[in-house]
Amino acid sequence: MQSEDDDLRGVAFCGIYCDGCFLHAGKIADLARDLRKELRAARFDKSAKALSNVPSFKVFEGYPTCYEVLGALVKVRCKQTCREGGGPRHCKIRNCCRNKGIDGCWQCDDFQKCEKLQVLCKGHGDAHIRNLNALKRKGVSAFISGKPLWYSKPRAQRKTKGADDGANSIRLLKLVHDPERSPE
Repeated sequence: MQSEDDDLRGVAFCGIYCDGCFLHAGKIADLARDLRKELRAARFDKSAKALSNVPSFKVFEGYPTCYEVLGALVKVRCKQTCREGGGPRHCKIRNCCRNKGIDGCWQCDDFQKCEKLQVLCKGHGDAHIRNLNALKRKGVSAFISGKPLWYSKPRAQRKTKGADDGANSIRLLKLVHDPERSPE
């Protein structure tokens, strides 16, 4: 059985679950590397150039850019979890938690209103906030054995069947002001 410390290793200070992250797992980077290798072996750049002259295959004019993007994807890998030094080197969230002597934002009374967490919204929606609520409510081991979120459409953008926008706004306000309340 894993210890709480082992479980905590995979949970970033912000509530994102590193062990479930495509950057940490490296699967996309590995697939991109392997596809580039196959494309080189097939000399597909020559085929793409020839195909791009056919009207229905004009899209292959963009093959060099596609190959370049695959090269960038190969580099998108995070070999360590947040707690092991992975992620942004000067992460304000990690530094804040360490300065406060807490395991993560879920142990801070101000995380619902924290400006530092806003940087995550573009890539994660409100997943980090929902994860932090779950961590606060359930604890680390139960959170991990559940379903940590990587991306979740921000609650304000979700439509609930049979509810009007006013009801959704009230539900969101209750969640923000009552972190003990379930996000679902």
